[in-house]
Amino acid sequence: MSTTREHSETRLLVPSLVFIALVVAAVASLGAPLITSVATTFHVSLDSAQWTLTIALLSGAIATPILGRLGAGPHRRTTILATLAIVVTGSALTVLPLPFAWLLVGRAAQGIGLGLTALMMGVARDHLPEKRSASTIALVSVVSIIGVGAGYPLAGLLTEFGGVRAAYGFGLFVTAVAFLAAWRSVPQAPEGRSAHVNMAAALLLAGGLFLVLFLAGEKSLWSHHLAVAVALALVAALLLFAWTVSELRSGTPLVDVRALRHPTVAGANGAMFVGAIGMYILLTLITRYAQTPQSAGYGFGLGTFVAGLALVPFSVLGFVAGKLTPRLRERVDAPWLLAGSAVVIGGGFVLFAVARSHLAELFVAMSVLGFGVGSFSAAMPGVILAVTPKSETSSAMSINYVVRSVGYSLGSAIGGLVLAAGTATGHIFPKDSAYTTAALVGLAAMAITTMTSLVLARKRAPETEPTAAPADTPSRSDGSPAGR
Repeated sequence: MSTTREHSETRLLVPSLVFIALVVAAVASLGAPLITSVATTFHVSLDSAQWTLTIALLSGAIATPILGRLGAGPHRRTTILATLAIVVTGSALTVLPLPFAWLLVGRAAQGIGLGLTALMMGVARDHLPEKRSASTIALVSVVSIIGVGAGYPLAGLLTEFGGVRAAYGFGLFVTAVAFLAAWRSVPQAPEGRSAHVNMAAALLLAGGLFLVLFLAGEKSLWSHHLAVAVALALVAALLLFAWTVSELRSGTPLVDVRALRHPTVAGANGAMFVGAIGMYILLTLITRYAQTPQSAGYGFGLGTFVAGLALVPFSVLGFVAGKLTPRLRERVDAPWLLAGSAVVIGGGFVLFAVARSHLAELFVAMSVLGFGVGSFSAAMPGVILAVTPKSETSSAMSINYVVRSVGYSLGSAIGGLVLAAGTATGHIFPKDSAYTTAALVGLAAMAITTMTSLVLARKRAPETEPTAAPADTPSRSDGSPAGR
């Protein structure tokens, strides 16, 4: 292959990887701004319509570690194309005039695409020069989050003018383009890779994650059927414990659980979990506050489209931070950037808590949140991949994204519970003070995230590329160090 052709394909590869990550994130998040329209169009309750978002998050969390393991093997290109084909098929189901149950099937298929983000990082790390690889991985991580902000206003606009099918139709179009981009640009995985999916472990993990995210999303279950909720929580804990034991005993684990013993990996995932809870609390608070009618004594009564525009500064500032962070990484170690990003997000909570009487103040808080989330997301891969072999990139980042998904779901649930607790009997909307309380809870989460990141920064050894195991360290069959 000529040098010119290689350069051309590399130039096409980077925008394709970023575009695919952006599309799957935006399409999976389409459920959020369309919940009311879905309930009206399909004549179902709001709780039922909420499942158009929940089921996408569930399928994404379940599929991510499985796709991460498949992406570590020789058939990564096939895995990416097959997954995008499923997403396109699911998108078609959301557009066709079918009953509500088929819409849920389509949304579940779209959610599977969330597992591709880690695979995009694996491709970048294998096929790009080291410096460009690091910046591309950071950008892929960022767009997987800011894709939410990109999808909200557009979905709201299309729904207002063409109905819910029009919004889902746009999802079908962009996922088809993403499939073509992957077909044209994604190369084969390097030779010598192997991957085996432990289906028993996959089922245990799927069951455990399903129950965790289901319980996080079903707030009414905790208030009306506490015994059932507690029983399901115990079942979830048992399933995840059984999965962990199975992974530790397996020679070909779905997720290398032993890697979590590494202080850096464990600390990074802990920071991501608590940080994701805080991030989603603030995102939920601002969007909900903006849409609350002024008759409640506060709020701005914004419609779906205008409320979605509040997420534009979130996406723009997140993208800017994502571009700046790789440059800062040349001077500042990644854990310090995580800590600084958590402080910025905490600043967004403070702004929202003390100043939200004008719409412009909400936009400022959303901008600060976007910048902090963008920087945090761009710095996170640098922490984990510094101690991860190239062959395990997809698998290592997939577990990080599962942790993020669970954190987001819990953040949404916690924010909702605090607001529900601040709602007087017989009233629809919570008291204004409930938003301040929820903001303080989120601020506490970001304080924990900051402290965890600072501990990582102080204890972490200098970064090296873990391409080979030390002489006294046993290696696995793929040549990567055992226990990492």
